[in-house]
Amino acid sequence: MVKHCELLIKNVRIASMQDNNRPYGSIENAMLAISDGVIEYVGENSQTFTGDQCYDGQNSWMLPGLIDCHTHLIYGGNRATEFEKRLQGLSYTEIAQQGGGIQSTVNATRKASKAQLLASAIKRAARLLEEGVTCIEIKSGYGLDLDTEIKMLEIARELEQQLPVNIIATYLGAHTVPAEYKDKPDDYVTFICQQVIPEIARRKLAVAVDVFCESIGFSPQQCERVFIAAKQHGLGIKAHVEQLSDLKGAKLAADFGAWSVDHIEYLEPSDVAALKDAGTVAVLLPGAFYFLNETKKPPVAALREHKVPMAVATDLNPGSSPLASLLTAMNMASVFFGLTPEEALRGTTVNAARALGLTNKGKIEQGMDADLCLWDIEHPSELVYGINHNRPSAIWLRGQHV
Repeated sequence: MVKHCELLIKNVRIASMQDNNRPYGSIENAMLAISDGVIEYVGENSQTFTGDQCYDGQNSWMLPGLIDCHTHLIYGGNRATEFEKRLQGLSYTEIAQQGGGIQSTVNATRKASKAQLLASAIKRAARLLEEGVTCIEIKSGYGLDLDTEIKMLEIARELEQQLPVNIIATYLGAHTVPAEYKDKPDDYVTFICQQVIPEIARRKLAVAVDVFCESIGFSPQQCERVFIAAKQHGLGIKAHVEQLSDLKGAKLAADFGAWSVDHIEYLEPSDVAALKDAGTVAVLLPGAFYFLNETKKPPVAALREHKVPMAVATDLNPGSSPLASLLTAMNMASVFFGLTPEEALRGTTVNAARALGLTNKGKIEQGMDADLCLWDIEHPSELVYGINHNRPSAIWLRGQHV
């Protein structure tokens, strides 16, 4: 019996990212049937479907739309002068202690209008979309007061109206202690927990909270208070942990069932089992490792041993990773951290989706959203191997050709 669909894509090789015991979850000589923005069928070419629209992939490779699961792309100003200071010998921590770092971006973001922030965010997001990114996580955290944090999260939502992309918004109030709370960090955490989180949850502006658990950020005890408030208001948990030191933030986040722990350069291999037990994804951010000229690497061998899913993201931000290329981040993850090309691609598709609590994206299989990219390449590894070599020849977002 012949079935009908809205969109039929034929003659493609598919790197599905399914667990089908083939590299990249590959399916040769394949086709896709899509209706209502969802994949209805994926498998070998056959005559079982007709479509309102038909697309001949000409034996190119089809992959899931890429997912950048960790960005800070809404902000005011830039930090090029701090980049210069680091080249002159100052460390990231020293610059932060001198009033630079995150606080300088907070000042610029508070001063910027909503229109200015939206315009600059569109430009940055557009660079990611050129490379086949169809879903972006965006964190707040450069306002730190109620009004600016809400403004940032509203802009994140508006990006979906301006660009063909899915946006996942995360509230990162515990990014740094703002100047007005300089000597009262616990009072600021109280403000986060009692005023901001309830309001953001009420207005459904974010799906998760994040924290910066670090000596220049927030202590594990303070982060725990934020996690408790997040759980009370039905928000997911993510965490910047073990980037500059080992405060056991990853274990703490895992205890709260975190979707992901991010950076983790100083994570002890003995703590990796806690991530596995919690189903927590390890998000690797090689852009920050590169830009800050770090040498301590995440415990990739232990993550592999315990079968902890590894995601890869740009960490696009003005201070430590001004990187608007997820393809380059994949290359960096392979060169610096030793990920295989397949691990890097799974890290920006299926594992990136897991890091955002998404169950309908990141793979090409029946029932998943039809967020797809077609690439004129001979093998999926080319996307990780080449630097600025590739752009998708076609993109679909929920089955609509972009």
